[in-house]
Amino acid sequence: MSAGAIDFDKVRRKVAWRVLPLVFLLYIVAYLDRANVGFAKLRMASELKFSEEVFGFGIGIFFIGYLILEIPGALLVERWSARKWFARILVSWGLLSALTAFVRTPTEFYLVRFFLGVAEAGFFPGIIVYFTHWFTNQDRTRALSGLVLGVPFSLALGAPLSALLLDVNWLGLSGWKWMFILEALPAVILGFFTLFYMTDRPHQATWLTPEERGCLQERLDAEARAKEATGKTTVWQALRMGNVWLLALGIFAANTGGYALAFWLPTTVKNLSGGSDQSALLYSGLFYACGLISVLVSGLSSDRSGDRKWHCVAGQIATGIMLGLSAIPGQSFPMVMTWLCLTGLAAYFWPSPFWALPTLTLTSAAAAVSIGFINMCANLAGYLGNHVNGWLRSNNASESTCLLFLAGCYLLGGIIISFLRLKKVDAPTS
Repeated sequence: MSAGAIDFDKVRRKVAWRVLPLVFLLYIVAYLDRANVGFAKLRMASELKFSEEVFGFGIGIFFIGYLILEIPGALLVERWSARKWFARILVSWGLLSALTAFVRTPTEFYLVRFFLGVAEAGFFPGIIVYFTHWFTNQDRTRALSGLVLGVPFSLALGAPLSALLLDVNWLGLSGWKWMFILEALPAVILGFFTLFYMTDRPHQATWLTPEERGCLQERLDAEARAKEATGKTTVWQALRMGNVWLLALGIFAANTGGYALAFWLPTTVKNLSGGSDQSALLYSGLFYACGLISVLVSGLSSDRSGDRKWHCVAGQIATGIMLGLSAIPGQSFPMVMTWLCLTGLAAYFWPSPFWALPTLTLTSAAAAVSIGFINMCANLAGYLGNHVNGWLRSNNASESTCLLFLAGCYLLGGIIISFLRLKKVDAPTS
């Protein structure tokens, strides 16, 4: 049977149903193990007598470790094996996340967080490379956009789960310790499952027929040849392009606020509400649930209109405004929580359209080179935002001051992205 006789839409569906559910689940687990320190902090800080600055540096140093293996991790997926590399990542980051339950000093906390970042580093860039082995460009963009759903979904699920674990006291271990241990277990289990379930390349896919494997590989090879024909752009050539710097600085600014907001939200809610640790986590879960809604709305709206730039700018500016409104002194907590829920809607509205912007503002070759640099800036912001936020709190800054700092980061990001110059593209088809 010739490749032309194969129903490629059927092949696309089979690949999507085989590849995406597992990757989405892995991303949910990854983000929870990265961010649950913000949930545990409500009890961990007082028990270990860690200052806010210690926590800010410990949370932020994760991103320094993350930067170290980000590019090598992507290369290993391309040249070795996604299946084996992801299995290694999952098991090692699960064990390191569980070890956080046993830290006693700031130095131990810093080391565990740093090596957790090193362990997880190759995951997201590896996923981007892995998708090139299975999806054509159009399907790959949609698949990556779908991954963004994993962030608010993970935190919306993790917040109430962590609230349930806070008060357990099994085997003489505090609830926050069990939180790290139990929430790390899925990563270890999925690591071994991935080793047996994931398929590296189409030619190894026994769940496709030989004809389907050939058809898929033919499409992927044709796309690769077309990209090669457009020529290559070096890193130095890309870094001389204004749009590359606007994208990198725009997400650096927004993520400086965004990562700090994600990790410090439970602390902020507890301080503003005066309620229990459990209620602070449940309110935080509401914030992330709002984010889950906005990811869906943003994807549908930007796809329908064909606009990415102004969806991104609007989301970042709106996040800054809503955060600023939540910082107004003298408001009741229900009013503050209303502003924070609106912040959640805005804060997860912009990432999906943002990651479509490199291909709209740069040539294909320049975008391929630049995305890694842009993503490195996005993660470096995680260090800066958390460190600064911890420093502010250790120096007796009010919650309003901290929220205004985060709001300013988002506003600056939106302003920077508004200066992007778009290439001329065909109008979207209905």
